[in-house]
Amino acid sequence: MIPLGKKQENKGAAGKAKQPASRKYLDGQMLVAMPGMLDERFARAVIYLCAHSAEGAMGIIVNQPAQIKNFPDLLVQLQVIAPRERISLPPATEEIQVLRGGPVQTDRGFVLHSADFFIDNSTLPIDDGVSLTATIDILRAIAAGEGPHQALLALGYAGWDAGQLEDEIQHNGWLNCPADPALLFDRDLNSKYARALRSIGIDLERLSSSAGHA
Repeated sequence: MIPLGKKQENKGAAGKAKQPASRKYLDGQMLVAMPGMLDERFARAVIYLCAHSAEGAMGIIVNQPAQIKNFPDLLVQLQVIAPRERISLPPATEEIQVLRGGPVQTDRGFVLHSADFFIDNSTLPIDDGVSLTATIDILRAIAAGEGPHQALLALGYAGWDAGQLEDEIQHNGWLNCPADPALLFDRDLNSKYARALRSIGIDLERLSSSAGHA
């Protein structure tokens, strides 16, 4: 698993991670599990890749609800606000999804959000439209009505060691497709899997578990 801060150190002047010309990294793209995915934790998963390099990869599952589904309740549980303050939260907080982000560090929250919000030394810009912040400061900002325009909170993340994700893709575990913010932040979790496949021209009903990588 690549530390997020370490990846930022390798950024060039244009803000993009330096990489060998012969190597394609998938930061800011989505992984879509093939129907034959053997690991039940990732069955029909759609994952937004936050970091990908020679050292490994890290991503957030964006179509699996967490056990705690209500964002204001989670703010109270994390003691970001007092129970009596719940009634005064901005209405938009009711719309923020709480997702199961992956099997690693499930007690930690990761906020994927639009790029209109940034905290120095805390926010990782992933592409022009999406950033990741994993500190409690963003939860306080959201509670105060000063957070990003779009956001989702994931508990945990998915991680791969060096070469592991590439191997899984080569063995038809995953497809990848461009990330669409409209899909990423959509509250209709049940349709995200089929919609992600359709974005690359694949009909779920016709896709077999033995299909090659597109």
